[in-house]
Amino acid sequence: MTGIYLAYDYPVLGAFWTMLLVFAWVAWLVLVCRIFVDIFRDKQSSGWAKAGWVALVLILPFAGVLAYLIVKGQDMSSREIRSAAENREMLNAYIRNVASGPSSGVSDLSTLAELRADGKISEDEYQRAKDKILH
Repeated sequence: MTGIYLAYDYPVLGAFWTMLLVFAWVAWLVLVCRIFVDIFRDKQSSGWAKAGWVALVLILPFAGVLAYLIVKGQDMSSREIRSAAENREMLNAYIRNVASGPSSGVSDLSTLAELRADGKISEDEYQRAKDKILH
């Protein structure tokens, strides 16, 4: 009997084998996608080098992926860490910007009152600016 018939004789083993193949296929696709992302994220490689790596991974997938991991695997992790840090910093800057919010009307009114008290703006200018803030 060959291995193909084994799946029919033992349905649990066939299901296990199918799940193992599906898992391996998904893991392979994730790995290839991560390599393509890393190829284009690499700022130190020239366009020709990137094209060469893409061609190698597409034409000889197993050899290309293995070669890329051997040659650029260590740099791949450092680029991933750097990208995560940049994304985190952009998120923190966005959160700080949103959390600070627009200036409140109270602080604007107090600033206007100080300017009027110091004589830097006239009463008429104060009233116009105050109306603009309140409406």
